[in-house]
Amino acid sequence: MPSVFITSVSHQERPPYAYPIRPASMTYDDVTHLSAKIKPKQQKVELEMAIDTLNPNYCRSKGEQIALNVDGTCTDETNTYSSKLMDKQTFCSSQAASNVSRYAAAVYRKGELHLTPLHGILQLRPSFTYLDKADAKHREREAANEGGDSSQDEAEDDVKQITVRFSRPETEQARQRRVQSYEFLQKRQAEEHWVHLHYYGLKDSRSEHERQYLFSQGHGLAENTELIKSPSEYLMMLMPPSVEEENSKPVAPSNVLSMAQLRTLPLADQIKILMKNVKVMPFANLMSLLGSGTDSTAVLRCIQQVAMLVQGNWVVKSDVLYPKDTSSPHSGVPAEVLCRGRDFVMWKFTQDRWVVRKEVATVTKLCPEDVKDFLEHMSVARINKGWEFMLPYDEDFVKKHPDIVQRQRMLWMGIQAKLEKVYNLVKEHLTPKKQESQSGHPLLVSGEQRVNMAKAKVKQNYGQLEKEFQKQKAELKSNDTSSKIDVSNIHIKEEPVSDEEPMDTSVYEGLNNGIVNGLHAEEDSTDSLNGHLPGGCSDRVAQELKAFVSSTFKKQFVLTLSELKRLFNLHLASLPPGHILFSGISDKMLQDMVLDIGCKQILVPFPPQTAASPDELKVYALWEAGDIYDQHRQVLLEIFSKNYRVRRNVIQNQLSQDLNKQEVDRVLKDCCVSYGGMWYLKGTVQS
Repeated sequence: MPSVFITSVSHQERPPYAYPIRPASMTYDDVTHLSAKIKPKQQKVELEMAIDTLNPNYCRSKGEQIALNVDGTCTDETNTYSSKLMDKQTFCSSQAASNVSRYAAAVYRKGELHLTPLHGILQLRPSFTYLDKADAKHREREAANEGGDSSQDEAEDDVKQITVRFSRPETEQARQRRVQSYEFLQKRQAEEHWVHLHYYGLKDSRSEHERQYLFSQGHGLAENTELIKSPSEYLMMLMPPSVEEENSKPVAPSNVLSMAQLRTLPLADQIKILMKNVKVMPFANLMSLLGSGTDSTAVLRCIQQVAMLVQGNWVVKSDVLYPKDTSSPHSGVPAEVLCRGRDFVMWKFTQDRWVVRKEVATVTKLCPEDVKDFLEHMSVARINKGWEFMLPYDEDFVKKHPDIVQRQRMLWMGIQAKLEKVYNLVKEHLTPKKQESQSGHPLLVSGEQRVNMAKAKVKQNYGQLEKEFQKQKAELKSNDTSSKIDVSNIHIKEEPVSDEEPMDTSVYEGLNNGIVNGLHAEEDSTDSLNGHLPGGCSDRVAQELKAFVSSTFKKQFVLTLSELKRLFNLHLASLPPGHILFSGISDKMLQDMVLDIGCKQILVPFPPQTAASPDELKVYALWEAGDIYDQHRQVLLEIFSKNYRVRRNVIQNQLSQDLNKQEVDRVLKDCCVSYGGMWYLKGTVQS
């Protein structure tokens, strides 16, 4: 008898009312004891699996209802479910492919590929014949009820005349039709006896013995005369060309559009797709891609809907790249904030050919990855200089279309006004750094001139910082006479001057040195303004930070340090420019504040092979929220301090003494998440 290899069992296409396992929760752990039988002539296999009725995924009430519908209330040997419970499931096979001569099972071992021809490929699906039996039982009961209600007179009137016919001798033609009929084939299939099989598990010695037949026992090409062919000839023998495959046309991926397909779209869609992929393009290049005969006036009308003019070139609009209701793949910042930050970068390039990345990050308060994406869309990084706009100034377009240039200039003035309000831009950001024509070459500055310019900028910033400090000192004296500042401890930091590259000592860099979205890169760095925070400022920072941490943990209850930092960055992005929290919050300050509000660190025993980062391994939980579930949450947290993942029945046994099922669900929802039938603390699931 040929061997039967079972690779998988399909659980799809089952009616929800016909199965006691809850939808999308069927796993191989839910079944036990497999028996199989086969009809070799028909190549038909039937598997019967016993269902684990004690599994939490098993719905006992539905299993009892199905058994009652199938077998009724009486008990005899013909019952499908002798235990009055649906405790088994049958799977029947069907032909997966009509022609299997072109298929083989392959095993690769020690640099050798062993091929075994297949005689049949079957697909196993759940059998619902027990539903037909339940329907038949239902019809019998209805017929019995109708027969019992009818009177004797009605029964006597139900007598019918019977006509007796004698069969004629069957002709050969009639016999052939009968043999080929569906009823005859069904009868023949039903008459073939089932051959019961013994099921051997994956690690059984018999299974290992059968698997050895998948490997060729011969060694060397002398014994395999059929392989003395060229590789192309052998491949042609193994996989002869199919007529259907030769006639089928290759289909491109869904995100790839050929130029021929592109030109079948409306003009506006063509321009939008091109600009979304290229991002920056001169008008002449766009016209060449659209093909000859395209009206330039129509192109100008469409391009202004999806792009903005920057240095005579067209740059795709931010809302085209970041549609509404999307977010950053790096930081999760909403599309509205991303569009505002990218508009700032585009506007800076309308003022100058060069942009400094630190300045963009300082003003927009976005993460470095998002800022880098903005700059890579439209510029090229130059060592010791910054980011330069990737295309030269297009004088030809500016001279030919002065009306378009003027209209775009008015649009940029409106965008500038919005950016000034949102980012609270100072005069230094509004004025271009280089007063040179857009089309000219970059100005060459000697090393000595760089040093002199840097020294002058340091002196200017020194005076500005001194004035700001004196102003803050006066405000603190008027507001809080008890708070005194030791002026001798405050030092204005002068940056060392280098002959190799110019220094950027702007006010914003001095205020946010080492800050990414408000968080210091160094954990133990708590300095914000030249190394010290005035007493009143530090108190206000602590109050704001405490309010954020308290409100966050009252909503989430359990957070990893990584998730808390992510939420804090999102909170900073929503704050107005100049907020007190932008003075700089280190990881140590954040963790100290978490412990100050009454949270505790839960030492979850992560598995040794975990790939989690150090911030993801630090788990904090609100120990007392002030409600009636505090004690039960503490019991739950104690469980997870000893176990990385826990089954629900273990948690249920610990909490069910004082809580009902709904209340247990409430406590679990506060602190845990379910994954793969197990429960984990929030943020600790390792996929």
